[in-house]
This record gives sequence, structure tokens and C-alpha cells, in this order.
Amino acid sequence: MEKGKLYLIPSPLGENDPVEVIPAPVLEKLQHITTYVVEETRTVRRYLSKAGLKGHIAELDFHELNEHTTPQEVEALLPLFDNGNDVGLISEAGLPAVADPGSQLVALCHRHGITVVPFVGPSSLMLALMASGLNGQSFAFCGYLPAKPDERKSGIKEIEKRSSLLKQSEIFIETPYRNDQMMADLVATCKGSTRICIAVNITMPDAFIMTKTADQWKKNLPVIGKRPCVFILLAQ
Repeated sequence: MEKGKLYLIPSPLGENDPVEVIPAPVLEKLQHITTYVVEETRTVRRYLSKAGLKGHIAELDFHELNEHTTPQEVEALLPLFDNGNDVGLISEAGLPAVADPGSQLVALCHRHGITVVPFVGPSSLMLALMASGLNGQSFAFCGYLPAKPDERKSGIKEIEKRSSLLKQSEIFIETPYRNDQMMADLVATCKGSTRICIAVNITMPDAFIMTKTADQWKKNLPVIGKRPCVFILLAQ
């Protein structure tokens, strides 16, 4: 039986008009896909409506894949590709399958010989690294650091040590409501010479991207609030 393809569809990082941040060929492809696997249906409905599908959303077939989806439920998505039906994968923001549970669907497709087609779009991690002035030759994405204060400080010390040893930029993110606590822990825990970049609300009108040493940040600690933020650390 012929199988369709899986298209990895990027989405805006914020409330941008899609034409500002999503390439035209991607927006064109959206006009021809009727089946979507998404992290949050409500968010994707708004995105697709802005992307030119307003008035046609009810005709689309949505299936959610998020942190609560079981391996069995992921496996059950395989019939979506039957009869040559193409499927679009869209995450909550940015690139699907990067720091995103949609990677499980990509893995499923590879196991079953289904073609996976990635599309170009905004990545908060890469945009932050580009704008940081830190090491873009050697870097690692650490995901989320521990939530408990003592464990988080230990995690900061560990990645700072690794960064110093490997001369490597360490990229990580935090749940928005803990952004300010993360920033406070970074300047309190890191060596004064360690450079720290914070990249807030990337691509949005109020975007703020700045790199300073821990000692410099201590003199004027920013208030990030609950805005999406990427942190990058590079130890000397």
C-alpha cells in the first residue's frame, strides 16, 4: 500500500503574522495538506487560519501528540499515511521534533519507511545562538535544567564545568514562570567571567537579546517575566 509523506511544518515563535517568519513554499504546502498531527489543536487552528486557511479549518483532520501521548497512541497514527495521504506535523512553536514530542512520530515514520520532509522555519535555539556572539562551532542543547533550586544550581555548575572543559556553548531553556529565578541562580552560581546570553521573545517586536558576563549581569539583573526565553552559557 502506498504511504504518504510526513511534512515537518514550522510555526511562528509568537503571535507573528505567518508571512513574516514562515517561507512562502511552506505556506503554499499548507494549502494541500488536510491531515495534521499537532501538539495543541487550538494553537494550530489559529496558525492555519492566519496562514490562509480561514474558512477551511473545519475540513481538516487533527490528531494531538503531546507529552501525555503513549507509545501505543503514537503507533496508532500510522494508518494516517495510508493510500498516499500526506501528514503535516506542527509543534506549539518553532520547529517540530526539536525539544518537542513530535519526534516520536518522526521515529515511527523512519521505522516504517515513510519519507520525512523537513521545512525551513524559525528555531529559537539557533536564532539565539546566531545572535549571542558565543561559540557557534561547538555547542550543545541541554533542554531543561532541574526544577528544584539545589538541583538546578548543581546543574548550572555542571554545564559551566563542561563548557569550560570543551570550550562549548551550552544552550538551555526554562518554564517561563521560572525564568527570573533561573537568571538569579545563573549569576549567583557562575563564575564572574562566564558569559551568559538571554534571548527573549525572539522574532517579536519586544525581542531582547543580550550577552554579558555574570558579573556584568549582577549590576543590572533583567526582569524576563513569563516571556519565552533561551539561555546560553559559555565559560572562559
